[in-house]
Amino acid sequence: MKPAPPALRIWHPFTQAALDAPPLRVVRGEGAHLILDDGGRVVDAISSWWVNIHGHGNPRIAAAIAAQARKLEQVILAGFTHDAAEELAQRLRKWLPAELTHMFFSDDGSTAVEVALKLAVQYWSNLGRAERSEIVALEHGYHGDTAGAMSVSDDSPFTAAFRGMRFPAHRVHSAYCHRCPVGLKRESCGIECAASLEKLLGERGERIAAVIVEPLLQGAGGMIVHPVEFLQKVRELCTRHGVLLIADEVLTGFGRTGKMFACEHAGIAPDLMCLSKGLTAGFLPMALTLTTERVEAAFRSEDRLRTFFHGHSFTGNALGCAAACASLQIFEDEPVFERIAGIAGIHAERLARLKEHAAVGEVRQIGTVAAVELRADDAGYLSSLRPRLYRFFRERGVLLRPLGNVIYVLPPYVIEPDELHRVHDVVAEAIQTLL
Repeated sequence: MKPAPPALRIWHPFTQAALDAPPLRVVRGEGAHLILDDGGRVVDAISSWWVNIHGHGNPRIAAAIAAQARKLEQVILAGFTHDAAEELAQRLRKWLPAELTHMFFSDDGSTAVEVALKLAVQYWSNLGRAERSEIVALEHGYHGDTAGAMSVSDDSPFTAAFRGMRFPAHRVHSAYCHRCPVGLKRESCGIECAASLEKLLGERGERIAAVIVEPLLQGAGGMIVHPVEFLQKVRELCTRHGVLLIADEVLTGFGRTGKMFACEHAGIAPDLMCLSKGLTAGFLPMALTLTTERVEAAFRSEDRLRTFFHGHSFTGNALGCAAACASLQIFEDEPVFERIAGIAGIHAERLARLKEHAAVGEVRQIGTVAAVELRADDAGYLSSLRPRLYRFFRERGVLLRPLGNVIYVLPPYVIEPDELHRVHDVVAEAIQTLL
């Protein structure tokens, strides 16, 4: 008799068998909580990797997906369309900058970035300017796990093993005020950190296709919050030198920063915008890359070589579109931005209490995102503080995954005030106990 094959085991991302505890088995989600198989409850204080905005098990979104599944689950979007995709385009129109007129579907944040990069490069090629193929990115930036997205991400443990797979990209200063790249203080600076971008565009603007930024908030790089003036300056420089601006709003979109999209804070519109994560409120994988009439027009031709030869099997998936439409309807019907403001208020109150602690280097906040950067001799994602903090939070029933020596809180918008205060209590306890 042929022996039975070994059990097929799940390879969990970002785990290290020697250090991490066995995975917790989740049987149900409810609001801001994950319910475990032993009946325990975990507060999801990071929105399950930043995707869940209206709470786990939201009945309105679940019902919309079920209704759509009874009509149409999936159809190729090449040469076809369907009601759910068309409805999503109509609903998004209300929230997006008027300059963004076309949307291209993909599967997740990384692929939305890949689409944006390829669109930017081919745009110039279609215009007969193939030499404009270089990309500019920010220090501390992170844009995803696929090869192109890694290429425009900064050097880090996430990309270290894949140097040979990454294409060259220019790096310019980020507005990381706590560790200012030009040695200034925010209270008296004039956004001099943007000078490195200005210099680069002045020297190589005729060879650069696009600049990509995470507007106002660099996520995986340490929840680094930028001054509004920095984003405004980047937009102005791109416009002056005729370079496309890509706004990676995968994390910042759909209310995370206090407005629907982070670019609104600066009053700017990018040439390309990447959306995912909160797009379907965490129910299904889906992403969008949006662009302008000017960019799309460069692909409109009888010359087939000017076609954008890019697509995904589940492009424009009807179930994902239904989830996204239901999420946007919740923004219309419920006091979502009041909930966001409530979270922001509690963050501000609790961060103020931690600001002067000897172990705290800086506290940062934008909208529903709060971050505490701890002093550490080994600062960075591989800081020895990270596993100690993670275990501490897990033992207390709170899902927080520090970015090395940076603790951040990024909850679903439906979290109750007492639940959010409890999360902050656990953060304060960890700092008092471990540091």
